[in-house]
Amino acid sequence: MRDLSLHLLDLAQNSITAGASLVSIRITVDENGWLTLVLADDGKGMSPELLARVTSPFATTRTTRKVGLGIPMMMENAEKAGGSLRLKSEVGVGTEMTVTMDTRNIDCLPLGDLCGTVLSLIMTNPLSPDFLVEGKTVKGECRFDTREVRAALGHDIPLNEPEVAAWLQEALKEEMEPIFGGV
Repeated sequence: MRDLSLHLLDLAQNSITAGASLVSIRITVDENGWLTLVLADDGKGMSPELLARVTSPFATTRTTRKVGLGIPMMMENAEKAGGSLRLKSEVGVGTEMTVTMDTRNIDCLPLGDLCGTVLSLIMTNPLSPDFLVEGKTVKGECRFDTREVRAALGHDIPLNEPEVAAWLQEALKEEMEPIFGGV
């Protein structure tokens, strides 16, 4: 993966496949340059057996192929950048992945197009799940919640309607770019 937003796109898809009704993404970059990315869902969760082996590329629940590279690749990139990956999961409750990286490390991947990634997740899943994105850097804080958008629009309007999609794109840029631009 070329950047963290592509990792995020791939890993959020795991949450969607797990039947999550809410996918939360929290990204913080502290004053010392440490990035923390938390991806949490209320999906079906993982058994202790799967959780113990999910960092192996040969552990997957997919039936279409015998490898799952998303988590192992994210873990490798985190470790290359001086950080780590931690997973917590409980069957019937959901999963939380916490990734840390030192953005000052030469091996730290750039954040990439976070706005485009979040928009892609929403456009390809217009009715469900909901997405909560929160961010914090030394530049400020941002928050975007599709539950609030649905409450304003009405729950029967898909978020991939052209006018809604155009508004979402602008709203995401307005909310996130001042905070994450250049990270």
